[in-house]
Amino acid sequence: MDFFNQLVLAGAVLLLLAILASALSYRIGMPLLLVFLAVGMLAGEDGPGGILFDDSGIAYTVGSVALAVILLDGGLNTRSDSFRAGLRPASVLATVGVLITCVVTGLFAAWMLDFGLLEGMLVGAVVGSTDAAAVFALLHARGLALKQRVSATLEIESGSNDPMAALLTIALIELILSGQSTPGWETLGLLIQQMGMGLVAGLGGGWLLVRLVNRLPLERGMYPMLVLAGGLALYSLTTVLGGSGFLAAYLAGVVVGNSAPRESTNILQVHNGLVWLAQIAMFLMLGLLASPSDLLEHAPGALAIALVLMFVARPLAVALCLLPFHFPWREQVFIAWVGLRGAVPIILALFPLLAGIPEAELILDVAFFVVLISLTAQGWTIPALARRLRLQVPPAPTPTERFDLASAPTGGHAFFGYRLKADGQFIGRHASALRLPGEARLLTVLRDGLALVPDAAGELAAGDTLYVLANEADSTALGDLLAAPRAPAYLDKRQFYGDFILNGESIMSDVAAQYGLPLPPEMSDLTLEAFVTRKLPGVPVVGDRVRLGKLEFVVRAIVDGRIRQVGLRIPTHLVDAP
Repeated sequence: MDFFNQLVLAGAVLLLLAILASALSYRIGMPLLLVFLAVGMLAGEDGPGGILFDDSGIAYTVGSVALAVILLDGGLNTRSDSFRAGLRPASVLATVGVLITCVVTGLFAAWMLDFGLLEGMLVGAVVGSTDAAAVFALLHARGLALKQRVSATLEIESGSNDPMAALLTIALIELILSGQSTPGWETLGLLIQQMGMGLVAGLGGGWLLVRLVNRLPLERGMYPMLVLAGGLALYSLTTVLGGSGFLAAYLAGVVVGNSAPRESTNILQVHNGLVWLAQIAMFLMLGLLASPSDLLEHAPGALAIALVLMFVARPLAVALCLLPFHFPWREQVFIAWVGLRGAVPIILALFPLLAGIPEAELILDVAFFVVLISLTAQGWTIPALARRLRLQVPPAPTPTERFDLASAPTGGHAFFGYRLKADGQFIGRHASALRLPGEARLLTVLRDGLALVPDAAGELAAGDTLYVLANEADSTALGDLLAAPRAPAYLDKRQFYGDFILNGESIMSDVAAQYGLPLPPEMSDLTLEAFVTRKLPGVPVVGDRVRLGKLEFVVRAIVDGRIRQVGLRIPTHLVDAP
């Protein structure tokens, strides 16, 4: 019993230290996952903590379950319209891209580490896929809002490329153990099996989970647990049957998150906490597994492999895979740089260790070092690079609080709470005189602990919280009025989109005549939506820009795949400067 209590105490202290250390990361911009990994390493055998942990089997089990939870949550937060912008390029990156990365990195690793060709390729396979935990955490950190085509491609790729990396790792281990030199057709069959079973299990299981959530009368706190249990059951069952459990968990989350089941907001809020717990536990444990002294011993070779991966293999894979989709060069540079490595390479590096490959210890050390370099160099610079490449868009306004009505799932009515800031446009206005969009109605003003009806609230002041009953369809317009987020000057909506808002159905001849723009005769009959779509190389997303004369059209709103609003702005060197 004493040993068990000591174990719980050690785990609780490590968890507490990781959470407290995360406060430092916000001050200095350090990626949170790097903080958790560092705390684990400091607590390990080579650090002041002195905890000896070398059970690769436990590490693999805990890491796999934690990653399944992270992928489930990533799917819950992936909107269906993201697939319109990123599914095809992400699918190519998740398969062909991983293979290219594996081959390029593997050839260099074989030369650098004096490995055989298959052993070098095994190193490439282990570090070949991007990590969902790292990508989801860093792309959503500190309110970073990216153009949808970029964020969707990165998130879908990281959520679906694990089967390819795992397949390559397993196939290469089998070739090494059997003494063969080339894979057979069974490898392709295994890939199809992994992808196919993961796809079917994820979509079918997600559909079943939605039906259970909507039909079972449970306590409110049980619905998030139902989704968690269902996602983990799908992961484990699919894995046991020979499919990709990670892909199944991710797709199940996508189906549930986009089907508007009851208690959607509650499910997302609870899973947000669960995913942080999973990330902390996974990276703390992997940090304990690492031996810094061994990492330093193999640092030169591992550093060279990490640099080739970041500056040669990943950019080459991105350039070749995105060639058919005509991504702008700025977006290709960013996607290439955000090829983050995290828990997945370390978990895959445990495969050779469990299989008894002679070079397994060195492969694990290389994987650890690559992850450290990736989280440090790449993770630390993501926000600055996004700004430098002008890939950010104004962040969407969100309410301070939200309460979905129990009788209506997301997409119906909800109570929204907005805390007014000192620079809010309604400060000093009488509460009863507010004109809110659509069906939105102000019900209560909370001030100094008192709930006031609009007629009794008088003039609104900073710190007031307004509680509004509104339809989901009006939430964006409502947020623009009451919760416009503070953003840097270059992301101010008027500067970003321009002062004028045009309808996507406007006729180009009328627009050109109104603003004195040069317009080719063959485009005079086009709608503004058709004109912008024709000028852009790929699928339009919010933030895309098209120049015409001295003015610039900026896609402002897309609904159901259609460009509904376009901003008109005058570009200047001050506004456009990165």
